[in-house]
Amino acid sequence: MNSTEDKIYFYPVWLRIWHGINALGIILLIVTGITMNSGFEKGLIEFGLNMKLHNFAGAIVSLNYLVFLLGNLVTSNKKFYIVKPRNFLKRPMKQAYYYAWGMFHGMQTPYPLSEKRKFNPLQKYAYIMVMYFAVPLVIVSGIGLMFPELIFNQVYDISGVLITAVTHSAMGFFISIFLIIHLYVASIGKSPLDNFRSIVNGWHHITKK
Repeated sequence: MNSTEDKIYFYPVWLRIWHGINALGIILLIVTGITMNSGFEKGLIEFGLNMKLHNFAGAIVSLNYLVFLLGNLVTSNKKFYIVKPRNFLKRPMKQAYYYAWGMFHGMQTPYPLSEKRKFNPLQKYAYIMVMYFAVPLVIVSGIGLMFPELIFNQVYDISGVLITAVTHSAMGFFISIFLIIHLYVASIGKSPLDNFRSIVNGWHHITKK
């Protein structure tokens, strides 16, 4: 069967700029966060400077998050984050089966990308969890740790600062794991670098049969 290659303009300029700033900011947050909480800062960078870099990156990512929210509010990009209740669990399970077995045995992707679908079900659910749950929590908890006077002293006899710190670390870990998986999934395509080129030039290549 003959196939033809087509292109879809998935990533407008504002989204590419946002993605680049967000990626660099999160990587810096992960590196500085790990060094601050592991004791490695003695051999790498002075603790005070490390904290300043972490807070600076956090402020940039927080402001950049507002760009993401506003962009999704006023552009058509928001349609890619809408979850339909029909087959709510069946669709991501089907995609998980493809990732775990199908793509290694010549199976066609069950949810090919199109002008109406930028994410497969697993990607969509993961992005929603990260962008609308984990990132807001890590931002709010980060602000709380920067300004501890804003935190409740105790919540059910547990230190409010402790709860905030644990929440911040847990969400940071979750985002770190997501980033690793995100990079791996991005390498699955026409070539390992094809999806990375897409986020630079805006065009995603698809194959129509």
